[in-house]
Formats: sequence, C-alpha cells, structure tokens
Amino acid sequence: MVPMFLQAHSAGPPPRVTAAPGDDKAACTQCHSGPLNPAGGRVEILLANGASYIPGTKQRIQVKVTDPAQKRWGFEFTARLNSDLANGQAGTLTSVDGTTQAFCDSGDPTPCRASAPVQFISHSLAGTRLGTPNGVTFEFDWTAPQDGSGPVTFYVAANAANGNNQPTGDHIYTSSVQLASSAVAAKPSVNAGGVLNAATLQGGAIAPNSWVSIFGSNLANTTRTWAGNEIVDGKLPASLDGISVKINGKAASVEFISPNQINVLTPDDASSGPVEVLVTNANGNASPVVAQLAQVSPGFFLFDGKYLAATHANASAIGKVGLFPAAPSLTTPAKPGEVVILYGTGFGLTDPAMPAGLLVSKLANLATLPQITVGGVSAKVLFAGLIPGFAGLYQFNVEIPSTLSDGDQKVTAQLGSVFSLDSSACCFITVQR
Repeated sequence: MVPMFLQAHSAGPPPRVTAAPGDDKAACTQCHSGPLNPAGGRVEILLANGASYIPGTKQRIQVKVTDPAQKRWGFEFTARLNSDLANGQAGTLTSVDGTTQAFCDSGDPTPCRASAPVQFISHSLAGTRLGTPNGVTFEFDWTAPQDGSGPVTFYVAANAANGNNQPTGDHIYTSSVQLASSAVAAKPSVNAGGVLNAATLQGGAIAPNSWVSIFGSNLANTTRTWAGNEIVDGKLPASLDGISVKINGKAASVEFISPNQINVLTPDDASSGPVEVLVTNANGNASPVVAQLAQVSPGFFLFDGKYLAATHANASAIGKVGLFPAAPSLTTPAKPGEVVILYGTGFGLTDPAMPAGLLVSKLANLATLPQITVGGVSAKVLFAGLIPGFAGLYQFNVEIPSTLSDGDQKVTAQLGSVFSLDSSACCFITVQR
C-alpha cells in the first residue's frame, strides 16, 4: 500500500492541508516528515495586480516554490473569505494547464456541492516536474467573489521534494496573503496615439488582419496571453477575461492583455481612413480613440526597437554577437549571399485570401510582392506570405546581397507607394562575412 499512497500524493494532496483555519495546521508535514518552513527555501503567492481584487473579475495567480536542494514540486492553495476563514469559499479556482487541478472539500473535482463548498487547487502528477532543480512556478486563475464579500485571504502549502518517492527528506513551506476588495473599479483608458503597429511600436496607420498594440491604463486586471484551449477549431478568441476590442465596430482577436497594454489582431475591413477603436472590460468602455486604417501598413518585427527579429534557415537568431547580454551566443550575424527569414505584419492581401480571426491553414503568398532592400541594395525575395499555424504573421525568405560589407545594414520594404518604417534608429540586420 505504501507505493500506492506515495503515488496518490505525487498526483495531488488531499483537501485541507494548506494550514488555513479549518485545515490541518501541520499542512503537508502530516505526511512528509520534518518541520514547517525550514531554512533554505520558501513558497510565494505572486499577485500581478497587488493585494486587492475587483469583485467578480478573473485574475492570474502564481505560486512560486524555490529550494536549491530539491528537485520535485507540489502545492495546495485555497482562497477564503475573512468573514469565515474555515469554511467561507472566496470566488472560484480554475486550472489553466495540465500542471494543476482544482477540487472540492469532498475530494471531488470542481464545481463543488453546497455541502462541501471550499475549493482547493494543487499540482497534478505532470506538475511535479521531477528532476527540475531550484524551483518551479505554478499558474492558475482565480475569479474573485462578488461585491460585498469583504477581505479575502489566500493560503498555500508547498512541498519541495527530493524525488525519492519516500516521505522523508522533503521540505514543506507555507504562506498566506490578504487581499482587500477594491470597491470602485476604474474604467479602462486608451492613451492618445496609443494604437500602434505591434511589430514596430510606431505610429501611423493600422491595417486589416494585422497585429496592433494598444496602450493605456486600467485595461485589464491580469497579465497573460491567450491559452491554447481558447483557440477553438482555429478560431481566435474575441475576448480574454472580459476584455474586448472593436475597430470600426468589428471585433478584433485578443492575444495579450495587461493593465497597460493589449495586443490584438485587427478584423477584416475594406475601408480606409479614420476609424474608432473601442476597448471594453468588466468596468465599462474606454473613451473611443481614432486610428487611421489603411489596406497596407507594413512593419517588420524587431528584437529591441532597432534590430530585426530575423533568423537563419535553421531558426537560430540573427544579430551581432552579444545583442542579448544575458545570452551573448544566442545571436550570430547574417552572411552575404545567405537566405534569411524576416517576419512582419500589415503587408496586405494574400492569394488565396486568409480571413482575419482564424489561424492560417496553409501557405498564402502575398498578392503583391514587396520590394525589399538591405543596405540600400535590392534583395531577392524567395517567399513572402502568411504561414500556417499562425495568424497575421508574414514570413519573408530574403537573400542578403552578396556585395554588402560587414556591419549593420538597414532593411526596408516597399508595397506600391507605401514603405515600412525607415528611420535613423530602425530597422537593421547585422551582416558579417
């Protein structure tokens, strides 16, 4: 029976071991020998939005377990109303990936019965990540209780295990944090001129079926990108955690949200000129802002505002050696005559046409091939178009002119009379023989 017992706990602990009121004060040490909170490690509850919550809204919670001596990981988390810390369930807990699982006081999966309302979320077997040194971070969603619920306290117990499948040598840590209810929630606000091409983060026009970044304040209470299960049959989500965007009255696809930035894929639209951009969240609508819509607004994605996010044919990154100080060997320059891969957005229609709001299902060549120059020299474009498995992402296979000298070379693209961003600070690729 001992191996079966251990396997059950690697797949998730029983309810009520968080050390919260009403739970076992010994937390996970009831099964794993040793004292609570020994020196050397810890568990943290990370709150992107600070120690407050907006009633009824969802936010991403992180539990970070660290211990340099251990290599397998687990936790159990619960959210309680301060008015009844033993049995007052605060909001709802939801898994966002296969590393966690939500369950009830009864041990059954959520949603919970009225007779056993307290919820928990813990690691799954996959979430233990045997062999991972130093620590791991678990993520899940918490939807806050409704207005009038008052303060809430989070409790967590974590197991930094040694991976020997025995209840010895493991380290158990506990933590808690209290959140106050934010009774008055601010409406979202978009900055003047805050609707930008997401590739270059520069002003100017935006285009249909292209990536746009929107900057402002109070845009969201969470910081996250869409999850794989939010893309259904290739259809991209029109909202994340209640945040949505309309451009010229049409729904955009929402890929990333945070308090100060939203990234969206613009909808199809055959019109041009000034259009209204409207951001909505649970607290209401932002004041509309006006952006200029054009059928093409080309821009290359950048690493750092200056250098193109380009790759070699083997998918390794192109750049001067040391472009990223933390990983100086990550980038290498392009060579004259080499075929490199560039990425962009806003380059216009393809043949066959690919609708916005869906993952691209097959290669689609640009209807109008762009003229691309590198270092002022016309470059051969071997492929230009949308690529499968992504949305709004144009790929360009470009041959670096063989006559170029070593150094940073400016890259531009032209579609008819429209040019990509061309400034003294942008956009460059490093070439070296």
